[in-house]
Amino acid sequence: MLPIIEALLVLQDRDRRLIRLKAELEAVAPQRQLLQLKAAKTQAAFEEVRKRNVHIESERKRLELEVVTMQQRINKLRTEQLGTRSNDQYKAYQHQIETTQAEISRLDDQQIELMEQAEAVGRDVAEAAKVAAGQKAETDRQLVDLAAREANLRKDHELVSAERAALAAKADPAGLWRYERILKMKGDNALVGVHRVVCGGCHVKLPMQTFLHAKAQLELTACTNCGRLLYFTPDMDV
Repeated sequence: MLPIIEALLVLQDRDRRLIRLKAELEAVAPQRQLLQLKAAKTQAAFEEVRKRNVHIESERKRLELEVVTMQQRINKLRTEQLGTRSNDQYKAYQHQIETTQAEISRLDDQQIELMEQAEAVGRDVAEAAKVAAGQKAETDRQLVDLAAREANLRKDHELVSAERAALAAKADPAGLWRYERILKMKGDNALVGVHRVVCGGCHVKLPMQTFLHAKAQLELTACTNCGRLLYFTPDMDV
């Protein structure tokens, strides 16, 4: 095999590895964001349930204070009722007392309802807290693993980049220029094999003269259809 082709095949292997490593590195940030978003959603769900629980408790305490205020009002009305000598005034005080007692009874019913809601929401809070804590622990573990994987990928990328640079420095400049030009246009298949007189890149049948030039391996030969560089080895099926 032509030495430049051997050199370019090794170089192409490094370029393919670099492309794969770059893609994996670029995928790290979205993966990290996805993990963080998942944990944030479970935490937000917990906060929402917790706020409901706080609101219910706050409302219950408000009603409790309102009942105390009304009870004090009843005590005051009864004191004033005892001091009146007017029968009509006495009945008016009694009506206010009974109306306030009815309101207290209504508020007591509301408190009971809120207590029942608080009990149910309390269970939801406990479950949501458990889920959020579990998700956070799992997310933290996955983020640590992802960070370690990212560090390894960066290390591999640096090593392969250094290898690639060393190989490129030793390659024939003209052949390297042709290879890199095709690489930019075609991706990771700049140098392809020939199988049954067909280009391994575009899979189009080669003219016989092009095939024979590729088989002879005397100079760099390009596919007349896609422009990729061709190589041929004895084990390829003619």
